[in-house]
This record gives sequence, structure tokens and C-alpha cells, in this order.
Amino acid sequence: MASSKEKYVRRSISVRLIRHGESRNNTVYRDAQRLFKGGTPDFDLKSWTEFVDLHRVADPGLSDVGQEQASRLSHYLEPHLANQAGEVRFVISPMRRTIETMLPTLTAMNRNSDENPHVKTVINGFYFESEGCHTREKVEPGMNAEQIAECLSPAGVQDASYVGFQNGPENGWYAYGTGPETRHESEQRAARFYVWMMEFLDEQLMEAERSEVEDIFDAGVTLPGEENDKCHNRFEPRARRRRTAIFCGHGDFMSLVLKRIISGFGHAIEREGESHRSAFVHFNTGITELEYFGKGRFLLMSSNQVPHLHGPSGECCITGGSLKDGWSYLMPSDKILLDSEVAFAFSDDVQPHIAEQAEALRSLYLTKSGSSLSQDELDTTHHKSNALTVVVKRGLQVVGCASLDERTGRLSDVVVRPSARRSQVGRSLIDAVKNHAIQSQKFDKIIVEPDTSVKGFL
Repeated sequence: MASSKEKYVRRSISVRLIRHGESRNNTVYRDAQRLFKGGTPDFDLKSWTEFVDLHRVADPGLSDVGQEQASRLSHYLEPHLANQAGEVRFVISPMRRTIETMLPTLTAMNRNSDENPHVKTVINGFYFESEGCHTREKVEPGMNAEQIAECLSPAGVQDASYVGFQNGPENGWYAYGTGPETRHESEQRAARFYVWMMEFLDEQLMEAERSEVEDIFDAGVTLPGEENDKCHNRFEPRARRRRTAIFCGHGDFMSLVLKRIISGFGHAIEREGESHRSAFVHFNTGITELEYFGKGRFLLMSSNQVPHLHGPSGECCITGGSLKDGWSYLMPSDKILLDSEVAFAFSDDVQPHIAEQAEALRSLYLTKSGSSLSQDELDTTHHKSNALTVVVKRGLQVVGCASLDERTGRLSDVVVRPSARRSQVGRSLIDAVKNHAIQSQKFDKIIVEPDTSVKGFL
């Protein structure tokens, strides 16, 4: 039971997101980055492209370093799961490098199946890396269920299930493709996988609500005999073993999924063909640990951990998670950021993430610029039902805001981020208010309250 004060049981499932080990393609891109001075003014794009086209393959296996990483990962995961996990469900991308990454762990778990937790393996056909499967932009179908089963057979996996194969498991997981997947298509697929992932976990939590399931419980409660459990010790045997789900995927696509996990659906694709302005990076075999409490509620416990690669010789095995590995390409350049967007809403109707940013701007910059109202008065004014909140956004980022009283045409508490004051944000805001006055016909002049931070940027 939970504490007597709440009388609420918070059952959860332990979740791990793991990136695959270094693939042969990873080494190709790293070599190209080094040889042709990627990310510098001297970058030779033509030679870089020719080199990559010559050496890259559509669905590579692991490099020698990747094989070592996978082996080290199994030496960490197998004793951890054997001592602390209940049933373990592996969800694996259909690509070779993810399957090869999990093979040593699956082999060890199945070799000691009498002592280790029960293992279920799921191959999800739409958990592949961004861009899909192609060679020089020519579509490759990828492996089908039978071919994947052959890869899994040496690890003792005989009963894997196959989901998400768009043309059926008898065909390759990318047989439906018409070319390399676009960024917009990757974002849409990430949303689809995010929903599937929640349903996959919710079904297990619902099972625990319907009947007694020993390995799904409120892990935040200490029962008699557990007082000396060391939560951060990953190998010490536990009296109660926990349901665990391990998702082995890919660096870029995992980042797209994680953004949805962290923000729920409170985000949008900022521009078709362009990535978000934030991302998550993982080393090869980097582990991100989450807790799932059901109905979309995730708790991020740690990100991109590689305890299995530390030690006297482990550092040499850490690859794939630095800026020099090309991750900065996820950040859109200044030239393609969205133009400013101005929105109006009654203060009570402003979306929470917009209201939070607007309040932060006011708190940081407005009072310092000498608003005519006290902080208490500001807080009261911003929540009057007859006030409109005017915000200037770039994507989901608020860069300017103001309060507009439609009864009087009074525009007050105008504030713009200092870094945006040279980009006509203030002018955009004022012009939008003028257009609003014309369209609404509720006021015929605008009165800008003096001594607000509007000064200096119009």
C-alpha cells in the first residue's frame, strides 16, 4: 500500500531505452567527417557524399567495437536483470545492428533460463532509424520475420512476436518504402511509436490491476525486509523483482521518441523537413532509464549512461555521442527558423506552456525595466478575464508578450527577450494589435503604457 495520507498505489514498470552498438555505418560517417573536415568552413561536401555512398550499406551490422560494446552491455544487463527483474520484455528494432546488440544479452538470459526471469521478445517493424532502409536513395526492403528469426535463433529466441510490419511480417519491414524517409515522415512515425509504446506498457499495468501480478507494484514503498536495499546498486538481489521493458533502438529516432515522452504531445513539428530545436544524444549502447506509471506518465531517472563501458579499458569503447560524430546537424540553422508568429488569447485561455513562458519573461525583464505596477498588481492584472494576452512566438518559443485591455485599447506590460530586440519582434507585436483593433472594432486607438520594456526595440 502507499502512504496512509494518500491511499494511492503508484504501480510502475522499469523502462530502459538503449541505443545499438557502433555499426559499420557509424565508422563510415566518422571517417568521412574526419577526412573531409565536416563542420568546418573547409567542408568538402562532394567528396564527403562520394565517400559515404561508396562505403555505406542500407542495413549494416556492428563494427568490431560495436561487438565489444554489445558484449560489455550483456555483462552488465544479465546479472542486473537476473537479480532485480521480474518478467523482461525486449522491444527491438528490426535492423541488424539493434538485433546484434541484444544477441549477447538474450543468449545469456536464455542460457540460464531456469534461474533468470522470463523473457519475451518483440520485433517492432516501425522502430527503425530515421531515413529507413536504402542504398544511394534506392529502397531496400529490410529483413522479414523469417530472416530476423534466423538471426535470433543462436540466442535461443524461438517465440519472438513481430508487430508493425506494414506489408506483413512475410515481407521486409521497409518493403512499403518509396525512397528514403523524410524528416516529416520520421516525426509522424515517432508519434505513432510513442502511442504504441504507451499502449504496450499500459496493457501490462492493466493486467496488474485485474489480477495479482507479483512483479508490478509500487516501487516507492519499502516493505519489511527491504530497509537495507540499496536503490543504486544494480546487482544486489532484491526481495521483489520488477517488471522491466527494454527498448533497443537508434540514436536519432530515440531522440524523436524521447521528446514526446518528456513533453507528451505539447510540441509540434516547427517546419516540414526541419528538426526540433532540442534533442537527446546517446553514446553507442547508452542507456536511458525511465519509470512508467501509466496513462502517459513517465519519470526520467537518468539519461545516456554507460556503466558497462567504464573501467581501466572501457573508455576506449565509448563512441557515437559527441558533436564530432555529427549530432549538431539536428539543430536548424538561423536562416531557416520560423518567422515570428503573433497570437491572441484571453488570459484564462492561454495554453499552459505559453503562459509559463510569458510569466517568466515578465518576471525576468519587465519589473527590471520599471513597470508602473507592483509584482502583486502584475499577477492580478494578467489574470483578469477581460485582458487579452498577446504573445510573439517562434515555433513554441515565446520571445515577446503584452497585456491588452480591449475596453480601453490599453497595451501594458510589453516585454521582449533582450536577444530578440533587434529582430522587429516589438514592431510585429504592435502591428498585430493595430490589425486586431481594426478587425474587432472594439477600440479605435492604442495606448501603450509608459515605462515598460517596449522602449528601445521598436
